[in-house]
Amino acid sequence: MKYLALSRHHRRCIDMPVLKANEIRKMSREERLKRLEELRAELIRLRTQSARGTLDNPARIREIRKAIARILTIENEEARKKGSR
Repeated sequence: MKYLALSRHHRRCIDMPVLKANEIRKMSREERLKRLEELRAELIRLRTQSARGTLDNPARIREIRKAIARILTIENEEARKKGSR
């Protein structure tokens, strides 16, 4: 794995895909829901690995949870926009 030149506490893995809010907003609703399903499946897989003690990157669980929260937040924003019209 490649790491940025940051302190040990702030080290981030370069291969870790980060879903940013503007990227999520550019997706269609179907794409967001598909990505949400994929992320939830990956989270289950990672939690299973964590329980077994075979998890390589524990920070990945946090990143997946945050990505899921971002998608759900944007979905709720979109739903409120349509509801207020």
